[in-house]
Amino acid sequence: MSIENTMIENSDITIDGEIFESDLSSMDQILPGQLFIIPIRYRPIFPGIVTPLIISQGKYSGVIDKVIKESRTLGLVLISDDNKEEVSPEDLFRHGTAVKILKKINLPDGGANVLINSVKRFRIKDVVSDDPYLLAEVEYLEDIVRDRRGIEMKALTREVLSQIKRLSDNNPLFTEEMKLTMLNVDEPGKIADFVTSILNLERDEYQDVLETIDVRQRLHKVLRLLNKEMEVMAVQKKIQSQINDKIDKQQKEYFLREQLKAIKQELGVEDDERIREVRDMRKKFKELNLKGEVLEKVEEEIEKLMLMDQASSEYAVTRNYLEIVLSLPWNRKTVDAIDIEKAEKILNRDHYGLEDVKRRIQEFLAVKKLKPEGRGSIICLVGPPGVGKTSLGKSVAKAMNRKFFRVSLGGMRDDAEIKGHRRTYIGAMPGKIIQGIKICKSRNPVFMLDEIDKLGQSFQGDPASALLEVLDPEQNVEFRDYYLDVPFDLSDVLFITTANTTDTIPQVLGDRMEVIRLPGYIDTEKYHIARKYLLPKQLVQHGLHRDAMKIDKDGFLYIIHGWAREAGVRNLERQIERLCRKTAALTAKRGRTIKKTLTKDLIREYLGTELYTDDELVKVRRPGVVIGLAWTPMGGETLIIESVAVPNKKEAGLKLTGHLGDVMSESANIAYSYVRRLLSGNDTARSLFDENQIHLHVPSGATPKDGPSAGITMALSLYSMATGITVRQQLAMTGELTLIGRVLPVGGIKEKVTASKRAGLRHIIIPKENGKNLGEIPAHVKSGLKFHMVETMEEVLEIALPRKPLGGKTR
Repeated sequence: MSIENTMIENSDITIDGEIFESDLSSMDQILPGQLFIIPIRYRPIFPGIVTPLIISQGKYSGVIDKVIKESRTLGLVLISDDNKEEVSPEDLFRHGTAVKILKKINLPDGGANVLINSVKRFRIKDVVSDDPYLLAEVEYLEDIVRDRRGIEMKALTREVLSQIKRLSDNNPLFTEEMKLTMLNVDEPGKIADFVTSILNLERDEYQDVLETIDVRQRLHKVLRLLNKEMEVMAVQKKIQSQINDKIDKQQKEYFLREQLKAIKQELGVEDDERIREVRDMRKKFKELNLKGEVLEKVEEEIEKLMLMDQASSEYAVTRNYLEIVLSLPWNRKTVDAIDIEKAEKILNRDHYGLEDVKRRIQEFLAVKKLKPEGRGSIICLVGPPGVGKTSLGKSVAKAMNRKFFRVSLGGMRDDAEIKGHRRTYIGAMPGKIIQGIKICKSRNPVFMLDEIDKLGQSFQGDPASALLEVLDPEQNVEFRDYYLDVPFDLSDVLFITTANTTDTIPQVLGDRMEVIRLPGYIDTEKYHIARKYLLPKQLVQHGLHRDAMKIDKDGFLYIIHGWAREAGVRNLERQIERLCRKTAALTAKRGRTIKKTLTKDLIREYLGTELYTDDELVKVRRPGVVIGLAWTPMGGETLIIESVAVPNKKEAGLKLTGHLGDVMSESANIAYSYVRRLLSGNDTARSLFDENQIHLHVPSGATPKDGPSAGITMALSLYSMATGITVRQQLAMTGELTLIGRVLPVGGIKEKVTASKRAGLRHIIIPKENGKNLGEIPAHVKSGLKFHMVETMEEVLEIALPRKPLGGKTR
């Protein structure tokens, strides 16, 4: 309902040339005892007001037509709950306002715009009918005025007028027509009604004033409402004043800055901060000698910065962007000083062993020296933890005289870490690649992407997919970071990645890299590393003299065998660190340097009980126990396979334990079937299989195991158990077994041979097709080992069993 309130007196109203009698006394005489009621929402209408009323199409529009033909009088009553769609008589207040219809205008949607004149309060006595229209019997209410000319009434009226005048002077929503109306009304009750109608109140506050018949009480209520409105207006004015003060301060500062700028220009004084920043950026911009899209983008951003206000947030974003772009080494790179002999010395100085890896790196450097503009391949160093993958990257950077930067990719789940965030985001920044280039201040650093096999993936994106562009020499010529949004040439960057395994690297990413495997160290290599690198390093870090602690070869080997049998040397360094701490504590307590050679007894006292002992790896002394070889991301490992026969004819068959995967379980079943067929001509063995449950177990049951390479090991274990023949001592093996007894090649030969050497074994059975892999293994690792290359399981039995086996074709 749209309302424009106008207070009327006893006079005639002319609308569109028609004259309507508005004498209230005459209206009172013709008001009917029964009124058709129209519910209204949000606020009631007070007597003495002319206002338009919008009636929507429906049953109430029919009421209007009916009333116009009769008394032209309606009753308007406020709904108690504005949210109700269907209104019943119980949903209405009992007090309302009787109105005269002055004019009706039909609307295009079927509704009507009715001009009404509210004339008098009423109270609903009874509902006569509510179908089809709500008809009620009403009682008209007269204002109760006590002592109209009394001092209190005059004081109340004047206070109301005074308050509303102050309110209107500070509120632009009060029109001149409203102010004139207040001056022309002299009835206290009408003044109270009019003032209430123009205030912004709650619905119940409006209704309370409408239901108040006593004029003095009504004026008191209106005064309370006016005081409340004045308090709200005071708070509003305070807030507005604060906002205006802030705006005025900003405008004042702006004008003062502009005046100061003009004064400085006249006096020839240096420019303001923004001009200096832009001038410095233009200077850097010219020095960089940019071209193409980058040139256009930077020029555009600098021009944009000139037109921005320093106080705006966009100014800071644009300035930060330009600072990052202009700080990048677009045309600056270090000069490669590739000396193959020097590189060899650096690699030998920093790393012991790893001859294959060093040779491959020297070949790579030689190609770079002969053809500097060649793009070459991406190197991926794969090996167990602690074998020196990261330090190899640093040595390459030293050998090439390049800057080195390392990024750990482990657990990275957002591709924005690689390619940056778009500038539309708050706190946006470039990705790790551009950040590394910026830190190195060179466009051709050695960039190490560590732990590439541990990249994550989430709803935020796939970092492995983002790396495809980075590691592809055909694409990284124009690498486009999301933040920069301009191409940057990464073709001169030497990328080296590291991983513990290639299994978790996506194939499309692995195709872009050349894999160089680091198999791990044997005991002799660990001894030399500890003596040449680890012990001197820890003595310096603990503030000890180089002679403060000495360990002979037997001592180092004792530490390696008892506490550090892993493929890498991190745990070995940790044990040496513990020994240095003990020596440092003793030195600090006595106040002088103590020269001490650590014996085995002292080492055990300092380190505690050994973590590893000479167990069954080299002491296979019963049938059914065989040593196998396995590959893990941590390097090669030896594992024991055990088989026993358990009397249980009802559940005769094969039982597997040891946390075996599906592939390994299938290999065990193949081995079981092969051995049963092979020994089918031996009555004792056949009876053993028919009347017993064969239990095959791989110890370390908490460790998951899988793969086909233990096929011949499990078959030999079952055969040894069935025939009662103990397998040869210090023998290990690996190979996949087929159902007809063929031995197929397996992977990880280099790591498995290293594990055999580390465990002190002497004989190794491998598939004949894996013989070509022995050329990759250093001679010092193979020394002391005898390799037996086989094609069939029968050859394995001939080699592994000390006396001629029984059954089948081998009898």
